[in-house]
Amino acid sequence: MRRSERLIRWGARRPVLSVLLLLSAVICTPLAIRALEVDEPNAQDRQIVRTIAKRMKLFHLSNQDMDDDISKKGFQLYLKSLDPSKMYFYQSDIDEFSASADELDDLAKSGDLSFAFAVFNRFLKRIEERLVVINQLIESEHDFTLDEVMMTDSDELEFAKNPAELKDRWRKRIKYSMLVEKSEETANEDAKNKLNRRYTSFAKRMNQFDAEEVTELFLTSLTTAYDPHSTYFSQSTFDNFMIQMRLNLEGIGASLQSEDGVTVVKRIVPGGAADRNGKLKVEDRIVSVGQGDDGEMVDVADMKLDDVVAMIRGAAGTTVRLGVMPEGSNEIKTYPIVREKIELKDSEAQGQVFDAGTKPDGSAYKIGVIDLPSFYSDMEGARLGRADYKSTTRDVRRVLEEFKEEGVDAVVLDLRSNGGGSLPESVSCTGLFIDQGPVVQVKNSAGEKERLDDEVAGMTWDGPLVVVTSKFSASASEILAGAIQDYQRGLVVGDTATHGKGTVQQLRDVGRIIFPIAAAVPKNFGALKVTMQQFYRPSGDSTQKRGVLADVVLPSISDQMDVGEADLQHALEFDQIEKAEFNLYPYVTPEIVKAVRAKSDSRIKGSEDFADLMSDIERYKVQKGRKSVTLNEAKFLEQRKEFDAEKQDEETLEQQVNKDSTNIERTFYLDEVLAITVDYLEALRN
Repeated sequence: MRRSERLIRWGARRPVLSVLLLLSAVICTPLAIRALEVDEPNAQDRQIVRTIAKRMKLFHLSNQDMDDDISKKGFQLYLKSLDPSKMYFYQSDIDEFSASADELDDLAKSGDLSFAFAVFNRFLKRIEERLVVINQLIESEHDFTLDEVMMTDSDELEFAKNPAELKDRWRKRIKYSMLVEKSEETANEDAKNKLNRRYTSFAKRMNQFDAEEVTELFLTSLTTAYDPHSTYFSQSTFDNFMIQMRLNLEGIGASLQSEDGVTVVKRIVPGGAADRNGKLKVEDRIVSVGQGDDGEMVDVADMKLDDVVAMIRGAAGTTVRLGVMPEGSNEIKTYPIVREKIELKDSEAQGQVFDAGTKPDGSAYKIGVIDLPSFYSDMEGARLGRADYKSTTRDVRRVLEEFKEEGVDAVVLDLRSNGGGSLPESVSCTGLFIDQGPVVQVKNSAGEKERLDDEVAGMTWDGPLVVVTSKFSASASEILAGAIQDYQRGLVVGDTATHGKGTVQQLRDVGRIIFPIAAAVPKNFGALKVTMQQFYRPSGDSTQKRGVLADVVLPSISDQMDVGEADLQHALEFDQIEKAEFNLYPYVTPEIVKAVRAKSDSRIKGSEDFADLMSDIERYKVQKGRKSVTLNEAKFLEQRKEFDAEKQDEETLEQQVNKDSTNIERTFYLDEVLAITVDYLEALRN
């Protein structure tokens, strides 16, 4: 499946499992694939579900029992996770399933997973039933001169009532996919082969799902009925989550992605084992994996990405052999790589100094820019007292000290790609820019309030500060941006508002919940990430669904995307509490904001780059507002030539996921941020 066809709505970072199941155009050819029933859940799966279902009322901010309301919402979420575009199930399936829609809470509390597995197995059966039909449609001749359309808004569709209706829906889907390939100048036969391989691969991967994964999917459907950020992590998903928080792992140092059943290298981690080995390149295809110097090379075609990654990861000092097809070649080469501990430096704070504007003495202003992709902390390392454990605050402090040595005039903190992370790190990192005081207020389900303060005297950076945000800036990054704005400590620049995630999640070891007094807790029960608190700015405003509003708004595609908290199902509502006591700084006044905003608006109006961007934004809004797409070839290709909103979504999200923060690129957007910073400096001086 083309990546732009499988974009998911951006919000809380979800397990890879959810991404795999949110594909919208899924079918396969009638190769030797037959839907198999997924393994039955074991006693542990049932115990996990039973434990979490009974404890959600105790844990969750809402204090809501897992009741019929949660059951009905979870029912819809489970169906949507499997068949979001309504391309598989018949209406008769939905009618049958609906008889249990308000019983899932009772089933879960008793550890009964029969409904979840019955629905998933029906899903596999429906995939199998489409195989021959889709193969025929791929090989059929299509009339691309007809003025017909395909509905793209699944909310406007009902489930198909019979095979003929569903076949016609798939006819349009295949026709659309062929038009997409034509727009990318793929030859007709190559397009057919790609579609065959795409749908075949998906069917194989779905049939590789095991009981643990189905349990994770079903249980997450029930927990996200409470709010979008409460989710169950199976042990493998939890391990991946902790790697991101520690910013290190043991492996080869490569970011992989599954494309039409092929494992493709998307990034090489700078300084990692693969980088130093020098042979593996971006866009290379990994077709087999072997362990040690002489272990059997195992074919990984159509294997789940998580399973491929698990085979490649391993203890530092051991060898893994990769069977690789370099980009543009069909020759398989074998690359032995010795695994090592990989520091994920692309995800840590990076700093760079830029010259901008002119001082009264004729020299350029020096602006220090910090790119901060997340708030990370090696929690285990900190707990064990390791001197070198990873920490956002440590890294940002180091960069700020380097900036001071270079004599920077102002600091720009770029949070545009920062989706959140550690709450304590957001508090301590904010403390680098303020001299003691409340950073965030927290309220729990009992209405009890707690203040989290910066308790460290002094500021690492006490000069002018600009914080850059986007609709992707969420949670912990909104805490920092909100506090800086409330204290009038610096300007907030970027999208109209940040993401709007104003809730706090805590990780609960499910094994520890089940065995509360055991000396040794089993490690394979996974974890519950559950919303337990809501946070509020020092001013008393929540950021929930509203976000942090920018002082100076800059045009961007991301500002128009449906990626905010308010776009997520079952998001909690905005509210307020009492304002905390804190001292204001003299860095931002309404007059300064007004002056800086006016100068920025004037520059943007005269900028060709921003003019082109705003034209793209208008075309994007028009295309995204459509609920259908033309299947007339001439009209389709003309629209794609003019602007491709789907591709823009893909590129924007990929920049967030695979952003290389080891190098801060000076784009026209950053140039405007630097110009705003210079205006801000001069306004402060005046």
